[in-house]
Amino acid sequence: MTATMTTIPSLRPQQDGPSLSELMTALPVATLVVRPDNSIADANVRAETLLNMARSAIVGSDIARTIRMAEMGARFDIWHSNKPIAAYDIRVHAGRTAEMEIDLMIAPIVDHEGWRVVSIHTQSQARKIGHRGTAGGARSAIGAAAILAHEIKNPLSGIRGAAQLLESGNDGRDAALTQLICNEVDRIAALIDRMQDFTTDRTLECRSGNIYPLIDRAANIAAAGFAKDIRIIKSYDPSLPFANINEDALVQVMINLLKNAAEALEHSRKPRIRVETAFRHGVSVVVGKGKGSAVLPIEILVVDNGPGVPEHILDHLFNPFITGRRDGTGLGLALVDKLVRDMSGFVQYSRDHEAGESTFRILLPMGTG
Repeated sequence: MTATMTTIPSLRPQQDGPSLSELMTALPVATLVVRPDNSIADANVRAETLLNMARSAIVGSDIARTIRMAEMGARFDIWHSNKPIAAYDIRVHAGRTAEMEIDLMIAPIVDHEGWRVVSIHTQSQARKIGHRGTAGGARSAIGAAAILAHEIKNPLSGIRGAAQLLESGNDGRDAALTQLICNEVDRIAALIDRMQDFTTDRTLECRSGNIYPLIDRAANIAAAGFAKDIRIIKSYDPSLPFANINEDALVQVMINLLKNAAEALEHSRKPRIRVETAFRHGVSVVVGKGKGSAVLPIEILVVDNGPGVPEHILDHLFNPFITGRRDGTGLGLALVDKLVRDMSGFVQYSRDHEAGESTFRILLPMGTG
């Protein structure tokens, strides 16, 4: 069988700049260039190492045979799509290596229909760019939460009763504040109920809803309390459709992320937090462990200009009891991760060193109604 030679789409660097082969070699992640017929056109040195194959053996081979899905019963059609795809926590047989768990990113090459760049992130690499598997310490976190739940619920009921007495005795004055107390007590009580079965696989009850009142609610709570001295900037996409969410869970996620950002800005001279939303066309995510694929176009960003997450905890950022603060509990981001997953979304962290900003990015499914 005679192989048909196809020219790789040209990347045109600046004059006297690096060539395409030099760029491929310098990439710190295993990277493949794939033709429209799914044959591999090029591979860098990292890919040779990861696949345990020489470049001469990789080039020309079928991508679906070179990277074979190991999960029986899971249906993946990632090699026949012209959309960007991120496949998380999938188990594959890659080249001549043993079965491994990876994150896979597939990006179409603009103006070259059918051509794609595939990057393969092993789990240690994936955690460095902000993605993690399910936290192994979650059960210990919930063990502590279950012990505390009963003791916390009793004073909460007393606080709610006191707020209702205040509301009835002040002729309507401060009614908004007392109602806020009651609403927050009810939300915290519901949160504690949820934390008691934190380790179960029971999904949250989600429905199609507008995320903006929920984000604003969280921002107002932050501005009235832990972030009162911090400028909170809102940059919303007005055309954003409804998302499929659990309202209490999303409020809690946003409060936790805003609190995390506020704590990171404790020693900043001009602290600011930016909350952004956007619709990301064509963002598909394939989640492993037989969960299939999902389209997650609803994006929420919480950006701060603090110093960022310490390097030594990046690999375990979303695990319980991991914190960069001496007085921190390390439960806030673990709960964010859990609640976002329960809404069939995912959260990741990234750092823009040039801009001096840290970003927590949430992607959620679009509402059906």
